[in-house]
Amino acid sequence: MASGGAREFEGRLSDVAEATESMLDTLLSANPLPGETFRPARFLQAMRYASLGGGKRLRPFLLIETARLFGVEGKGVVRAAAALEMIHCYSLVHDDLPALDNDDLRRGRPTTHKAFDEATAILVGDGLLTYAFDVTADLATHPDPAVRAELVLALARAAGIGGMVGGQVLDLEAEQAKEPHTAEAVIRLQSMKTGALLHYAVNAGAILGGADAEAKAALSRYGQALGAAFQVADDILDVEADEVALGKRAGKDAERNKATLVAALGFEAACERRDKMASEAISALKGLGPQAGILKEAAHFVVARKN
Repeated sequence: MASGGAREFEGRLSDVAEATESMLDTLLSANPLPGETFRPARFLQAMRYASLGGGKRLRPFLLIETARLFGVEGKGVVRAAAALEMIHCYSLVHDDLPALDNDDLRRGRPTTHKAFDEATAILVGDGLLTYAFDVTADLATHPDPAVRAELVLALARAAGIGGMVGGQVLDLEAEQAKEPHTAEAVIRLQSMKTGALLHYAVNAGAILGGADAEAKAALSRYGQALGAAFQVADDILDVEADEVALGKRAGKDAERNKATLVAALGFEAACERRDKMASEAISALKGLGPQAGILKEAAHFVVARKN
């Protein structure tokens, strides 16, 4: 039976997923915005296919719940969360392409390039990436231009060459490596490819919440540790989960010589690192009081998840 904290977490995760879905549905409507000319119907359908109807929405959850620590909620925060989810969804669409991971299944259904075509999938990623910055920079997200600028800069750094995209490059390079992957190299790769957006989610919530420097530093430590725990958990799931639960092809990491901590450390040591990073994430929240309990539950969730 789930504890009270776990039940609250599950309820909040579901609420955030619903709010994010609703916001994405609104943002990806057929009506062009001021400055736009026309939104092509089939392309919009593909963008919606890639963004709606699936996923845990963990990144929006972290952003929204971090802002809530400081009493900040509302439409603008959900817009910022939806923009972050667009970045995540674009990365999945591109990651699944034949030139990268060549996956046919995502969240239990055909990947975007299989449901539509490769050219459309590439453009869907381009469109979601661009639109994410549109939404983040919009006055409707926050009235203070300095806050919006800080969010845009942080998001660009997390998603770009020294963050998620750079991590994807390292991931591709690792597939071609002749030498065994070192744990140090894998940790750096994962901190960029997966950890950077999770870290941004927490930092963005702190920015929107008006957190002071001390709280921002603590939350930054939490976000980094949580991101590390999340990716190790992913590595472990690829080994031990079945495809029905996982919603995508299992066992592909070993097939493609992927740089994982299971490969670099061994299965048991990888599990130990996952648990250690989750504990570090929880410890980072000690100075933020009982209201940070929901973020602590997020760390427990990362360790226990099955997909």
